[in-house]
Amino acid sequence: MSDETPQAGDLLVRIGAIVFLVGAVATLATVTPLFLGTEPLPSAFYWLCMLMGAGFLVAAAGVIRSAAAQRRQAEATSEASAPSDPSAPSAT
Repeated sequence: MSDETPQAGDLLVRIGAIVFLVGAVATLATVTPLFLGTEPLPSAFYWLCMLMGAGFLVAAAGVIRSAAAQRRQAEATSEASAPSDPSAPSAT
């Protein structure tokens, strides 16, 4: 198990990967009868194939969310550690 704390978007990436894999299995199941010359599967399997694209979009949304959270965190850190404005007049 990882010691790393979960970041924003990690859950979306995992869910997207699972949905993508379900769609990939459905795609393999749909294409296999075409190569074997057997009866094609019902149209519901063709609809399940679309889960590949949906899973990819969910995972991409998770990556974008994670990148945005890291950017906000980096900006907050740089603002907190930035020195005061050098052009401001000093009191001395």
